[in-house]
Amino acid sequence: MNFFRKELSNDELIYIYRNLLLPRMIEEKMLVLLRQGRISKWFSGIGQEAIAVGSTLALQKNEWIMPLHRNLGVFTSRQMSLQKLFMQWQGNKDGYSKGRERSFHFGSKAHHICGMISHLGPQLALADGVALAHQLRKEQKVSLAYSGDGGTSEGDFHEALNIAAVWDLPVIFLIENNGYGLSTPVSEQYRCQNLVDKARGYGMEGVRINGNNVLEVYDTIKGVREYCIRNRKPYLVECMTFRMRGHEEASGTKYVPQELFKKWVQQDPVRSFEQYLLAEKVLTQTEITNIRNGFKDYIEEELQHAFDAQPMIPDTAEELRDVYAKQSVIHSQWSLANRVDEPEPVTDEPAKRFIDAITEALKQSMEKHTHLVLMGQDIAEYGGAFKITEGFVEQFGKERVRNTPLCESAVIGTALGLSLEAFKSVVEMQFADFVTMGFNQIVNNLAKIYYRWGQPADVVIRMPTGGGVGAGPFHSQSNEAWFTHVPGLKVVYPSSPHDAKGLLIAAINDPNPVLYFEHKALYRSISGHFPGQPYEVEIGKARVVQQGEDITVISYGMGVHWTLHYQQQHPEISLHLLDLRTLLPLDYEAIRKAVKQTGKVLILHEDTLTGGIGAEVAAWVGEHCYELLDAPVMRCASLDTPVPFNTELEKNFMAESRLDECIKKLEAY
Repeated sequence: MNFFRKELSNDELIYIYRNLLLPRMIEEKMLVLLRQGRISKWFSGIGQEAIAVGSTLALQKNEWIMPLHRNLGVFTSRQMSLQKLFMQWQGNKDGYSKGRERSFHFGSKAHHICGMISHLGPQLALADGVALAHQLRKEQKVSLAYSGDGGTSEGDFHEALNIAAVWDLPVIFLIENNGYGLSTPVSEQYRCQNLVDKARGYGMEGVRINGNNVLEVYDTIKGVREYCIRNRKPYLVECMTFRMRGHEEASGTKYVPQELFKKWVQQDPVRSFEQYLLAEKVLTQTEITNIRNGFKDYIEEELQHAFDAQPMIPDTAEELRDVYAKQSVIHSQWSLANRVDEPEPVTDEPAKRFIDAITEALKQSMEKHTHLVLMGQDIAEYGGAFKITEGFVEQFGKERVRNTPLCESAVIGTALGLSLEAFKSVVEMQFADFVTMGFNQIVNNLAKIYYRWGQPADVVIRMPTGGGVGAGPFHSQSNEAWFTHVPGLKVVYPSSPHDAKGLLIAAINDPNPVLYFEHKALYRSISGHFPGQPYEVEIGKARVVQQGEDITVISYGMGVHWTLHYQQQHPEISLHLLDLRTLLPLDYEAIRKAVKQTGKVLILHEDTLTGGIGAEVAAWVGEHCYELLDAPVMRCASLDTPVPFNTELEKNFMAESRLDECIKKLEAY
């Protein structure tokens, strides 16, 4: 292996060597602890240290890195506390994730390291978001994201590189090609000759290097960083290396031909660099021994501190409390001062449509938050599929009102990456149905990141939803219940223009990920009065739409209007109507009061019956309000079929077609 020091001084070479050696010695200790049963799992990076160490040292300390399982050198090169790292690996509360995450599935904002998720590919798009933040601030910075050779087969790899290329983002994508995705060799993973060849397909530059040569990695990444900043473009680096241990220790290495070990052991990154330093007389064997002995003592001392840590005592209240990020004191004061619980009569202005309320909320939020970015397909010059953002690009510019490629997963990941740099974002799904393409980012990345390592996901996803417009199975689904089972998300669903504006402003102001469902059929069909100035409708608070004495209807969205229409046609029945407005978290106090009002409860929603939010509400009422009931809790929902295209079939599908039957059945008790 040929090392070229270029302008590096002896002290700089020794510094690189120390950073290269430390993770190797820590790993050797971890393998001992694993055999002793003192840790549960370990993903070894032995043989690959030069990539993590060389690339990390080539960046500025305040530039974000998105590492993977085998990148211990990233954490140690960023000078993270070793005893806290040991506590992390032991699942101790005093580690970096309060015992909530394993091995390297955690991050640290102080060290500009973003915690990975097991799905690997989604991590790449977060680097896009960070780079976009740098671009918007005109900062001379890059972000760096790692991928294994196996991860390059994921759609997220394509989406992230595509967005970085289209938006000219300063991102370094680094592939650690160690020849295997678990036990699958690269010959069964892809057909291109080299992975770096993929760069050309995105119109970006790329280079293939020896990932075991720490100086080559360091010099390459340093030069690539300068290229990305100077040219404002992304870059792909393929680092050839080899994994000297199994995918994780339990998997072993029997599937790897032994001759590969013999070949790659000659290119061991630590030993090869040591030999170079000895040959160049940068270090003596005695000095190397002293460095090793010093690290050994340091590791043992830090490990003992970790062993002395207090055992875990679960605190249920703390666990529940840490699912959601808290608003800042300043913003909480603003929210309280601008919160409107009920519509205020407006006599000097005409009523406005549901769609106007959403547009107004977005516009006023863009004016208030200069670090708010809107993203979605066709939302700029075209104004979006429903023209909600029409005219925005002229007022706020294309940097903040961004058309996106058809890359739902990467766009949501980019939004989360913006959060790392304290930006807010609103992502528009062209139709709520299409959110399936970004489902993983929402339920595994956005929802869990604050609980895992304290990083807020300040992202709103707008979800044009619902049927009744003859749009068929892929443009009409009510999929809100998919997300109400995911801790860490908030799910809101307004039914009136007043609530549409107030809830959207509240969602944007909230530091947590919020899915904002807006029924397409309500856009231009209903109007109402609402204040012209910005205001919030509190997330998590239901609203009594109508007082009644006979039957309580609990609903949201279109179901509210079905109920009001039914009441007009049946004045002989007194319906008490509760609009949930927020589906996660639910307003249980309001639900209990609504149950008590009549003792007969009907839960109505457009979503299909099985597994809908009505099942959760019904279960809670049965468990907590049994003594208040005069009849069984009933649900009225749409058929358990896909949404049909034919308008007569769709009417039959909709819950509204069974509303009269359900009310009469409940009334008969």
